[in-house]
Amino acid sequence: MRSLVFQSKWLHVFLFLCTLITSTTFGAALYQSFHSNQSLTLELVEDGYAQLFRLDRTVWSGLWFSIPLLSILLAHELGHYLECRRRQVDASLPYFLPSPSLFGTFGAFIRIRSPIYTREGLFDIGIKGPIAGFLVLLPFLLWGICLSKAAPHVTSQDSVLFGTPLLFRIAELVRFPGVPAGRILLHPIAMASWAGLFATALNLLPIGQLDGGHIIYALGSEEWHKRVGVAFLLMLAVAGFFYWPWWFWGGAMFFLGRRHPLIYDAAPLSHERKWLCWAALAIFLLSVTVVPVRSL
Repeated sequence: MRSLVFQSKWLHVFLFLCTLITSTTFGAALYQSFHSNQSLTLELVEDGYAQLFRLDRTVWSGLWFSIPLLSILLAHELGHYLECRRRQVDASLPYFLPSPSLFGTFGAFIRIRSPIYTREGLFDIGIKGPIAGFLVLLPFLLWGICLSKAAPHVTSQDSVLFGTPLLFRIAELVRFPGVPAGRILLHPIAMASWAGLFATALNLLPIGQLDGGHIIYALGSEEWHKRVGVAFLLMLAVAGFFYWPWWFWGGAMFFLGRRHPLIYDAAPLSHERKWLCWAALAIFLLSVTVVPVRSL
């Protein structure tokens, strides 16, 4: 048994290190695009992997992106994990998911392996992740925006462009008053906070067993959870006409993630927790963007 636990912990470490490598490689492309005053292209991402395979030390410039991003993701998952531990709910350590695609990761998750018996427990476990990640994200966002710069021409053919969440636009207008979002070159630290906002918005969708789904279920009833989930699935279907990956995400939620484990607890949430629901909604609205990524 001790051997199995040891092997399991090494799996978490291995996945984290793989994700550190892939996200650092993507970060190297961001660092190069920022310092050459051009927008990100897939060619720069390919160059980042070429640097990695050549063992070129310049690839470690991507740590400006990967360390903030993994810190945000880790804070999010530890928010869930520590609350599970506090409530004696069996949960795994975070699993990080490396990826050769944009950002170098598909995010992270924990496995909850035992039932959650109370609404308050479900609510607290669901909301602690987004709040913890958001609090860690904010200083990186402000620091990254301060290090960013305005450039006259930043786009070119095959450029990869990123949408602007409301919180980002507010920070940009304070730092660069009157400058259009398309003319602002974001520092890799700012891009890490952008990725953190995107992950937060996805998790706060009130569907199935996502964090937002946990919050909605704890706030109302199983029927309320289903109705809100269906409404947001329809919204994703409409959003897919502007950004087709929303169809993929909505389809995955429709076939795999609509249902929620039953909680047999009729006790309502406290007023303090209901106020936190408004905080979760505010975080979602500040983080979400209809077209997160597009290319020229």
